[in-house]
Amino acid sequence: MIPKEKLFAYYQLIRLDKPIGILLLLWPTLWALWLAADGLPDLMILTIFVLGTVLMRSAGCAINDFADRHIDPHVARTRQRPLATGLVQPQEALWVAAGLSLCAFLLILPLNWLTIGLSVCALLLAASYPFTKRFFAMPQAYLGLSFSIGMPMAFAAQTNALPPIVWLLMVANLCWVIAYDTQYAMADREDDLKIGIKTSAITLGRFDVAGIVLCHVTFVSILVFAGGLLQGGILYYAALLVVLGLIIHQYHLIRDREPARCFQAFLHNNWIGATVFIGILLDAMSGIGR
Repeated sequence: MIPKEKLFAYYQLIRLDKPIGILLLLWPTLWALWLAADGLPDLMILTIFVLGTVLMRSAGCAINDFADRHIDPHVARTRQRPLATGLVQPQEALWVAAGLSLCAFLLILPLNWLTIGLSVCALLLAASYPFTKRFFAMPQAYLGLSFSIGMPMAFAAQTNALPPIVWLLMVANLCWVIAYDTQYAMADREDDLKIGIKTSAITLGRFDVAGIVLCHVTFVSILVFAGGLLQGGILYYAALLVVLGLIIHQYHLIRDREPARCFQAFLHNNWIGATVFIGILLDAMSGIGR
Protein backbone atom coordinates (compact mmCIF):
# COMPACT_ATOMS: atom_id res chain seq x y z
CA MET A 1 0.00 0.00 0.00
CA ILE A 2 1.34 3.44 -0.95
CA PRO A 3 1.96 5.66 2.12
CA LYS A 4 -0.17 8.79 2.44
CA GLU A 5 2.94 10.97 2.22
CA LYS A 6 3.85 9.46 -1.14
CA LEU A 7 0.29 9.83 -2.47
CA PHE A 8 0.31 13.48 -1.45
CA ALA A 9 3.66 13.93 -3.19
CA TYR A 10 2.16 12.51 -6.40
CA TYR A 11 -0.83 14.83 -5.91
CA GLN A 12 1.55 17.78 -5.78
CA LEU A 13 3.62 16.45 -8.69
CA ILE A 14 0.64 16.60 -11.04
CA ARG A 15 -0.49 19.94 -9.50
CA LEU A 16 -4.00 18.91 -8.55
CA ASP A 17 -3.49 21.29 -5.64
CA LYS A 18 -3.06 24.12 -8.19
CA PRO A 19 -5.83 23.74 -10.79
CA ILE A 20 -5.12 27.02 -12.63
CA GLY A 21 -3.23 25.12 -15.36
CA ILE A 22 -6.19 22.80 -15.92
CA LEU A 23 -8.53 25.77 -16.25
CA LEU A 24 -6.29 27.70 -18.65
CA LEU A 25 -6.02 24.59 -20.83
CA LEU A 26 -9.72 23.77 -20.56
CA TRP A 27 -11.28 27.13 -21.44
CA PRO A 28 -10.08 27.30 -25.08
CA THR A 29 -11.13 23.69 -25.57
CA LEU A 30 -14.62 24.52 -24.33
CA TRP A 31 -14.76 27.59 -26.60
CA ALA A 32 -13.94 25.35 -29.56
CA LEU A 33 -16.39 22.61 -28.60
CA TRP A 34 -19.31 25.04 -28.30
CA LEU A 35 -18.40 26.87 -31.50
CA ALA A 36 -17.96 23.64 -33.43
CA ALA A 37 -21.35 22.39 -32.25
CA ASP A 38 -23.01 25.82 -32.59
CA GLY A 39 -24.44 25.12 -29.16
CA LEU A 40 -24.26 22.20 -26.75
CA PRO A 41 -21.64 19.66 -27.94
CA ASP A 42 -22.10 15.91 -27.81
CA LEU A 43 -22.05 14.98 -24.11
CA MET A 44 -19.73 12.02 -24.60
CA ILE A 45 -17.25 14.21 -26.49
CA LEU A 46 -17.52 16.91 -23.82
CA THR A 47 -16.83 14.39 -21.05
CA ILE A 48 -13.85 12.93 -22.91
CA PHE A 49 -12.31 16.36 -23.45
CA VAL A 50 -12.79 17.52 -19.86
CA LEU A 51 -11.24 14.34 -18.45
CA GLY A 52 -8.53 14.36 -21.12
CA THR A 53 -7.59 17.94 -20.25
CA VAL A 54 -7.10 17.00 -16.61
CA LEU A 55 -5.04 13.94 -17.52
CA MET A 56 -2.80 15.68 -20.07
CA ARG A 57 -2.17 18.74 -17.92
CA SER A 58 -1.24 16.42 -15.05
CA ALA A 59 1.08 14.40 -17.29
CA GLY A 60 2.63 17.64 -18.55
CA CYS A 61 3.36 18.75 -14.99
CA ALA A 62 5.11 15.45 -14.25
CA ILE A 63 7.33 15.64 -17.34
CA ASN A 64 7.98 19.33 -16.67
CA ASP A 65 9.24 18.59 -13.18
CA PHE A 66 11.40 15.78 -14.53
CA ALA A 67 12.96 18.17 -17.05
CA ASP A 68 13.43 20.88 -14.39
CA ARG A 69 14.60 18.62 -11.57
CA HIS A 70 18.02 20.31 -11.47
CA ILE A 71 16.53 23.80 -11.88
CA ASP A 72 13.60 23.85 -9.45
CA PRO A 73 15.76 23.66 -6.28
CA HIS A 74 17.26 27.03 -7.26
CA VAL A 75 13.95 28.86 -7.83
CA ALA A 76 12.16 30.20 -4.74
CA ARG A 77 8.67 29.35 -5.99
CA THR A 78 9.51 25.77 -7.07
CA ARG A 79 12.09 24.51 -4.58
CA GLN A 80 9.42 22.66 -2.56
CA ARG A 81 8.16 20.60 -5.51
CA PRO A 82 8.32 16.83 -4.87
CA LEU A 83 11.16 16.13 -7.32
CA ALA A 84 13.17 19.09 -6.04
CA THR A 85 12.88 17.85 -2.45
CA GLY A 86 13.46 14.17 -3.29
CA LEU A 87 10.00 13.00 -2.22
CA VAL A 88 9.49 11.69 -5.77
CA GLN A 89 12.29 10.15 -7.82
CA PRO A 90 12.87 11.04 -11.50
CA GLN A 91 11.88 7.62 -12.78
CA GLU A 92 8.66 7.79 -10.77
CA ALA A 93 7.76 11.08 -12.46
CA LEU A 94 8.33 9.48 -15.87
CA TRP A 95 6.09 6.55 -14.99
CA VAL A 96 3.37 8.92 -13.76
CA ALA A 97 3.59 10.97 -16.97
CA ALA A 98 3.48 7.84 -19.14
CA GLY A 99 0.56 6.34 -17.23
CA LEU A 100 -1.52 9.51 -17.40
CA SER A 101 -0.75 9.97 -21.10
CA LEU A 102 -1.80 6.39 -21.81
CA CYS A 103 -5.08 6.94 -19.95
CA ALA A 104 -5.71 10.09 -21.99
CA PHE A 105 -5.01 8.23 -25.23
CA LEU A 106 -7.34 5.36 -24.30
CA LEU A 107 -10.00 7.93 -23.48
CA ILE A 108 -10.13 9.31 -27.03
CA LEU A 109 -10.13 5.97 -28.85
CA PRO A 110 -13.94 6.08 -29.35
CA LEU A 111 -13.48 9.29 -31.40
CA ASN A 112 -12.64 9.62 -35.10
CA TRP A 113 -9.20 9.12 -36.65
CA LEU A 114 -8.63 12.82 -37.25
CA THR A 115 -8.97 13.50 -33.52
CA ILE A 116 -6.72 10.56 -32.64
CA GLY A 117 -4.04 11.77 -35.06
CA LEU A 118 -4.14 15.27 -33.55
CA SER A 119 -3.82 13.74 -30.08
CA VAL A 120 -0.40 12.38 -31.08
CA CYS A 121 0.65 15.94 -31.95
CA ALA A 122 -0.70 17.09 -28.57
CA LEU A 123 1.37 14.45 -26.77
CA LEU A 124 4.56 15.39 -28.62
CA LEU A 125 4.06 19.08 -27.82
CA ALA A 126 3.35 18.41 -24.14
CA ALA A 127 6.37 16.12 -23.79
CA SER A 128 8.82 18.42 -25.56
CA TYR A 129 7.78 21.82 -24.18
CA PRO A 130 9.67 21.58 -20.85
CA PHE A 131 12.99 21.21 -22.68
CA THR A 132 12.55 24.32 -24.86
CA LYS A 133 13.57 26.60 -21.99
CA ARG A 134 17.19 25.54 -22.59
CA PHE A 135 17.51 26.85 -26.14
CA PHE A 136 14.37 28.71 -27.34
CA ALA A 137 14.16 32.45 -26.60
CA MET A 138 10.35 32.34 -26.43
CA PRO A 139 9.31 29.02 -24.88
CA GLN A 140 5.97 30.65 -24.04
CA ALA A 141 5.13 30.55 -27.77
CA TYR A 142 5.81 26.80 -27.81
CA LEU A 143 3.60 26.43 -24.74
CA GLY A 144 0.96 28.36 -26.66
CA LEU A 145 0.96 25.67 -29.34
CA SER A 146 0.67 22.98 -26.69
CA PHE A 147 -2.22 24.79 -24.98
CA SER A 148 -4.00 25.43 -28.31
CA ILE A 149 -3.93 21.97 -29.88
CA GLY A 150 -7.13 21.07 -28.03
CA MET A 151 -9.03 23.50 -30.27
CA PRO A 152 -8.55 21.65 -33.57
CA MET A 153 -9.05 18.41 -31.66
CA ALA A 154 -12.41 19.71 -30.44
CA PHE A 155 -13.53 20.66 -33.96
CA ALA A 156 -12.28 17.35 -35.31
CA ALA A 157 -14.16 15.38 -32.66
CA GLN A 158 -17.38 17.32 -33.12
CA THR A 159 -17.40 17.75 -36.92
CA ASN A 160 -14.66 15.46 -38.30
CA ALA A 161 -13.30 18.53 -40.10
CA LEU A 162 -10.90 21.43 -39.56
CA PRO A 163 -12.52 24.60 -40.96
CA PRO A 164 -10.34 27.73 -41.41
CA ILE A 165 -11.83 29.38 -38.30
CA VAL A 166 -9.96 26.79 -36.20
CA TRP A 167 -6.57 28.23 -37.14
CA LEU A 168 -7.74 31.78 -36.46
CA LEU A 169 -8.89 30.75 -32.99
CA MET A 170 -5.58 28.97 -32.41
CA VAL A 171 -3.65 32.16 -33.20
CA ALA A 172 -5.86 34.08 -30.77
CA ASN A 173 -5.23 31.54 -28.04
CA LEU A 174 -1.51 31.47 -28.81
CA CYS A 175 -1.36 35.24 -28.18
CA TRP A 176 -3.28 34.83 -24.93
CA VAL A 177 -0.94 32.08 -23.70
CA ILE A 178 2.15 34.15 -24.49
CA ALA A 179 0.61 37.04 -22.55
CA TYR A 180 -0.25 35.15 -19.38
CA ASP A 181 2.82 32.92 -19.34
CA THR A 182 5.04 35.99 -19.73
CA GLN A 183 3.35 37.36 -16.60
CA TYR A 184 4.20 34.05 -14.93
CA ALA A 185 7.80 34.32 -16.14
CA MET A 186 8.07 37.90 -14.84
CA ALA A 187 7.45 36.56 -11.34
CA ASP A 188 10.50 34.26 -11.65
CA ARG A 189 12.77 36.50 -13.74
CA GLU A 190 15.51 37.06 -11.15
CA ASP A 191 15.87 33.35 -10.41
CA ASP A 192 15.71 32.45 -14.12
CA LEU A 193 18.49 34.92 -14.92
CA LYS A 194 20.72 33.34 -12.26
CA ILE A 195 20.26 29.78 -13.54
CA GLY A 196 20.45 30.71 -17.23
CA ILE A 197 17.17 29.46 -18.65
CA LYS A 198 15.26 31.34 -21.34
CA THR A 199 11.83 32.95 -21.01
CA SER A 200 9.85 35.58 -22.88
CA ALA A 201 10.13 37.90 -19.87
CA ILE A 202 13.93 37.81 -20.19
CA THR A 203 13.92 38.02 -23.99
CA LEU A 204 11.54 41.00 -24.07
CA GLY A 205 13.43 42.78 -21.31
CA ARG A 206 12.07 46.28 -20.69
CA PHE A 207 9.43 45.69 -23.36
CA ASP A 208 7.82 42.85 -21.37
CA VAL A 209 4.72 44.81 -20.32
CA ALA A 210 4.31 46.24 -23.83
CA GLY A 211 4.61 42.74 -25.29
CA ILE A 212 1.93 41.42 -22.96
CA VAL A 213 -0.44 44.27 -23.81
CA LEU A 214 0.18 43.73 -27.54
CA CYS A 215 -0.57 40.01 -27.22
CA HIS A 216 -3.74 40.68 -25.25
CA VAL A 217 -4.96 43.29 -27.73
CA THR A 218 -4.26 40.92 -30.64
CA PHE A 219 -6.10 38.15 -28.79
CA VAL A 220 -9.22 40.27 -28.33
CA SER A 221 -9.05 41.68 -31.87
CA ILE A 222 -8.95 38.21 -33.39
CA LEU A 223 -11.90 37.11 -31.25
CA VAL A 224 -13.84 40.16 -32.47
CA PHE A 225 -13.04 39.25 -36.08
CA ALA A 226 -13.89 35.59 -35.48
CA GLY A 227 -17.20 36.67 -33.98
CA GLY A 228 -18.03 38.44 -37.23
CA LEU A 229 -17.22 35.35 -39.26
CA LEU A 230 -19.34 33.20 -36.95
CA GLN A 231 -22.18 35.73 -36.79
CA GLY A 232 -21.77 36.22 -33.09
CA GLY A 233 -24.42 38.22 -31.29
CA ILE A 234 -24.63 40.98 -28.70
CA LEU A 235 -23.83 38.75 -25.74
CA TYR A 236 -20.64 37.50 -27.34
CA TYR A 237 -19.37 41.02 -27.94
CA ALA A 238 -20.48 42.13 -24.47
CA ALA A 239 -18.30 39.38 -23.03
CA LEU A 240 -15.34 40.65 -25.06
CA LEU A 241 -15.90 44.14 -23.58
CA VAL A 242 -15.67 42.59 -20.13
CA VAL A 243 -12.48 40.81 -21.22
CA LEU A 244 -11.03 44.16 -22.26
CA GLY A 245 -11.75 45.50 -18.78
CA LEU A 246 -10.03 42.49 -17.21
CA ILE A 247 -6.98 43.09 -19.41
CA ILE A 248 -6.81 46.72 -18.27
CA HIS A 249 -6.89 45.51 -14.67
CA GLN A 250 -4.00 43.13 -15.41
CA TYR A 251 -2.00 45.99 -16.89
CA HIS A 252 -2.28 47.83 -13.58
CA LEU A 253 -1.08 44.71 -11.79
CA ILE A 254 2.04 44.18 -13.90
CA ARG A 255 3.14 47.70 -14.84
CA ASP A 256 5.51 47.98 -11.85
CA ARG A 257 6.85 44.43 -12.47
CA GLU A 258 6.45 43.44 -8.82
CA PRO A 259 6.75 39.61 -8.81
CA ALA A 260 3.79 38.87 -6.52
CA ARG A 261 1.48 41.12 -8.53
CA CYS A 262 2.70 39.60 -11.81
CA PHE A 263 1.81 36.16 -10.46
CA GLN A 264 -1.57 37.52 -9.36
CA ALA A 265 -2.13 38.78 -12.91
CA PHE A 266 -1.27 35.32 -14.26
CA LEU A 267 -3.89 33.70 -12.02
CA HIS A 268 -6.41 36.37 -13.02
CA ASN A 269 -6.42 35.03 -16.59
CA ASN A 270 -8.82 32.31 -15.46
CA TRP A 271 -11.50 35.02 -15.46
CA ILE A 272 -10.67 35.95 -19.04
CA GLY A 273 -11.07 32.35 -20.19
CA ALA A 274 -14.32 31.97 -18.25
CA THR A 275 -15.73 35.25 -19.59
CA VAL A 276 -15.09 34.31 -23.21
CA PHE A 277 -16.77 30.95 -22.60
CA ILE A 278 -19.79 32.55 -20.93
CA GLY A 279 -20.13 34.89 -23.91
CA ILE A 280 -20.04 31.98 -26.37
CA LEU A 281 -22.43 29.93 -24.23
CA LEU A 282 -25.02 32.69 -23.73
CA ASP A 283 -24.81 33.76 -27.35
CA ALA A 284 -25.42 30.20 -28.53
CA MET A 285 -28.37 29.85 -26.13
CA SER A 286 -29.99 33.12 -27.10
CA GLY A 287 -29.36 33.22 -30.85
CA ILE A 288 -29.22 37.03 -30.62
CA GLY A 289 -27.73 38.60 -33.74
CA ARG A 290 -28.33 35.58 -35.97
